[in-house]
Amino acid sequence: MTELAASDRAPGLMLGSGVEVPDDAEVGAHVVIHRGVRLGAGCRLQDGAVLGKAPVLGPRSSARGAAPGPLVVEDGAAIGSHAVVFAGAHIAAGAVVGDLAHVREGATVGAQAVVGRASGLGRDARVGARARLQTGVWITDGVVVEDDVFLGPGAVTMNDHTMGRLAPGGGLRPPAIRRAARIGGQAAILPGVEVGEEAFVAAGSVVTRDVPAGVVVMGAPARPVREVPEADRLAP
Repeated sequence: MTELAASDRAPGLMLGSGVEVPDDAEVGAHVVIHRGVRLGAGCRLQDGAVLGKAPVLGPRSSARGAAPGPLVVEDGAAIGSHAVVFAGAHIAAGAVVGDLAHVREGATVGAQAVVGRASGLGRDARVGARARLQTGVWITDGVVVEDDVFLGPGAVTMNDHTMGRLAPGGGLRPPAIRRAARIGGQAAILPGVEVGEEAFVAAGSVVTRDVPAGVVVMGAPARPVREVPEADRLAP
């Protein structure tokens, strides 16, 4: 077990050995910060947040390997109430990890990105700068979400067509969501799919194949219906 000691910096605050809390950090009640966490200036840690948690793995987990490194929370980042951010994750400057969110080891959240309430990032998932994940989004292990992407409430990504029955030597196939793509609420992005830059996936769609850059798709399975107008695209 990681050693924790009570701190008088905030009510119920528990700190691992060697953890330094910047003078200008905002720390709520009953926050737990495990050993090895690195906190930047002006970070905000709200009530009940848990930082630097070690993973607990089942006996058949494929995640076994080297121990994760330290959790890094950069300047001005915010961790919401009762969010859990694992050891080995990296939260960039100005990013927000919302209430009840769950960020696994090796995951990264880019500068000024927002991970919404009760959303989750799997191991080694990457969320780019200024990306916006709304409530209840699931970004599974290894997924790449590039800069300025939007994911609506309840959108999910998947990386295993076999649902846990991969053949020996078979690997996971995380999807990729390219710059400024928009994914509607409750959409499902299946394993190995690439959603192109500035593409638009309508709410409730099931994306079974690659979406070309700048194309609107909808339906189950999702099919192209038109192109995203130039006026509706972000500047490069």
